[in-house]
Amino acid sequence: MSSLSQLSLTHDPDASLEISTPEVSIVMPCLNEAETLQVCIEKAQSALQRSGIKGEIIIADNGSSDGSQELALSCGARVVPVERRGYGAALMGGIAAAKGEYIIMGDADDSYDFTQVPAFVEELRKGYDFVLGNRFRGGIKPGAMPPLHQYFGNPGLTKLGQIFFHCPSGDFYCGMRGFRKDSYDRMHLRTTGMEFATEMVVKATLFSMRITEIPTTLSPDGRSRPPHLRTWRDGWRTLRFFLLYSPRWLFLYPGMLLMVLGTALGAWLLPGQRSVAGITFDAHTLLYAAAAVLLGFQSVAFATFSKLLGISQGLLPPDRRIDKLFTLITLEVGLLVGFALLLAGIGGSLWSIHVWRGAGFGPLDYAKTMRMVIPSILAVTLGVQVIFSSFFGSFLRMAHK
Repeated sequence: MSSLSQLSLTHDPDASLEISTPEVSIVMPCLNEAETLQVCIEKAQSALQRSGIKGEIIIADNGSSDGSQELALSCGARVVPVERRGYGAALMGGIAAAKGEYIIMGDADDSYDFTQVPAFVEELRKGYDFVLGNRFRGGIKPGAMPPLHQYFGNPGLTKLGQIFFHCPSGDFYCGMRGFRKDSYDRMHLRTTGMEFATEMVVKATLFSMRITEIPTTLSPDGRSRPPHLRTWRDGWRTLRFFLLYSPRWLFLYPGMLLMVLGTALGAWLLPGQRSVAGITFDAHTLLYAAAAVLLGFQSVAFATFSKLLGISQGLLPPDRRIDKLFTLITLEVGLLVGFALLLAGIGGSLWSIHVWRGAGFGPLDYAKTMRMVIPSILAVTLGVQVIFSSFFGSFLRMAHK
């Protein structure tokens, strides 16, 4: 039986049984890809036939109006209509309909070589959960990728992803990749746009899946129309996704830095004004130092809350460190620290009023009195924030449990 007849729509019961349990499902998102769809399907069919892999080809159609659906059917592929627009939405629909144990995804614009499918399957058979293509290792043909993407955008965002998530991938944006269907189900992917591919890499890393990559070639796509990718929009969406999925880099590290710098600067200025290289720092700078401590604490609290919320919603995997943190810093501990800060701030404020009273409630030397008022206000505000954050954190903790 030819590969084409194996994959064609047929009423033969034996053929239906054969394609009902394929080992591999090749999923291609499609939105008006009639110019290149046939050659992609034929390459995939040829790869399956030559390697003896039992598979199916799924075209996840996102509302094509150029006859892509009919063309795909005539080539023996299975068409899965996906109403919700978006690259990620199309792939979600196609993957949900896939019957194979392994999924290979790739664009239908003939930029990726589907004859490389057996190489992905070979790695998946070894037990890897996720196999990424790497275009920088496999080769980028002239004109296949804009210079801005090739030399700056893709390498820069990939490096950022490696720093944020310790991901082994050397090409976050490669559109050809393979994965186990059950591993995909564990990821609980949410994004429906171009950042879907990025989310997949990040989630696979966060969930400690076995990841490897293989060299993949990239050719100029065969379409006469512009690509769906938008450089600045999709680049920003990737950066936004990185930040949202990494509370450490978005909130925790900046917050800790602000608190350390604010505390150090405040301690340096508290005894009196300081001069460095002819520049005098006084109570005004002390006020900014106090603001840095407050902002830093808020940022650290946001990091904790975001982590808890992400875990409870299935966006992030469980983290033993957050569990250990809440066994050490309970609601009661937070309340004790918060009320201690509050009382210290109130005490400092009363002492400031006492000093003002000694001056007959008249004018004061602000450089001296502000060194009492600023720390007192900081302690009051920080104490209230600690109390409220302790209650809110305990609330989120209950939801997490």
